[in-house]
Amino acid sequence: MNNETMNNETMANGQWGLLAEWSTVWAKRPFDHSTTRPTGIIPRVLDSLKNFTAGLTRTRQAVFGRIASIVGASEITDDTWDELEATLIQADMGVAVAGELIARLKKHVRDEGVTQEHDLRAFLRQELIAQLKAAPLPRLLGDPAVLLMVGVNGSGKTTTTAKLAKLLHDRDGVTPILAATDTFRAAAIDQLKEWGHRLNVEVIAGQPNGDPGAVVYDAIAAARARRADLVIVDTAGRLHTKFNLMEELKKVRGVAAKASAGAPHAVLLVLDSTTGQNGLAQAKAFTEAVGVTGLVLTKLDGSAKGGVAFAIHRDLGLPIVYAGLGEKLDDLVPFDPEAFVDGLLE
Repeated sequence: MNNETMNNETMANGQWGLLAEWSTVWAKRPFDHSTTRPTGIIPRVLDSLKNFTAGLTRTRQAVFGRIASIVGASEITDDTWDELEATLIQADMGVAVAGELIARLKKHVRDEGVTQEHDLRAFLRQELIAQLKAAPLPRLLGDPAVLLMVGVNGSGKTTTTAKLAKLLHDRDGVTPILAATDTFRAAAIDQLKEWGHRLNVEVIAGQPNGDPGAVVYDAIAAARARRADLVIVDTAGRLHTKFNLMEELKKVRGVAAKASAGAPHAVLLVLDSTTGQNGLAQAKAFTEAVGVTGLVLTKLDGSAKGGVAFAIHRDLGLPIVYAGLGEKLDDLVPFDPEAFVDGLLE
């Protein structure tokens, strides 16, 4: 189950990405370095496609469903290209991504002499999947490992923090501790405590209006004392345009670095996919401030703007690690480029 030992074909198929290919490797839990496929791989792949197909219904019906109709025309004309490009832009892919994709499609049609819609559709699928390819995140090794969850208010960050704790515990046997560092909002602390109670996961919290850095420090100390593997830090929601708030987030990052060597070992930005292109601006600002290493796209089930995933990947090269496809606890799933694209074009 190690990324480095997977062959390129398996990685390209995206199937291993469903079984912990974020490469969550814990210091106390060595990985099996064999290349033997684990049992259950086929059901997990099928479940992923089903999840993405259901979760992306709104985006598919509002935008990408029209793409299937466009490339399904009996004849490829100049109007075909214009309509296709306009539709891609409407899906919030961005002008640059849409233009580059159309250029590659035109070249393929010209070079291969494509005249049939199914050939164009297959190539479009391949190109969309290729847009989302990314190297795996660095392995999380720490005593304990520390993961920062960052994002603006309303992105679903606190709920995603809880869902991620459950996913990593159920899937990888990780023992997490949650740190409630949004001390500026008492409701945020209470929300994370409630999630911790429901999931039977310990939550370290401070007093309202207390020092967020102190909460991080206490959580790391608690994880060591209890031999927990991971501290997931739910940070305060930050408007990416507010300088002072972003500076406070940098301080939280600094405290984590002092308390645990190499921390934070990953920084996940939680993005509300319904914000469309504004999500790209958020990703840029948070990456500059705290070194975002991966993305979680939430609320994909309620968005018609799933194309922002392509724009963010193109401009920042950040891997999309997880996708939120609903409100249930199990609706946070590892991001699978193939299932995502198939869910859009189904």
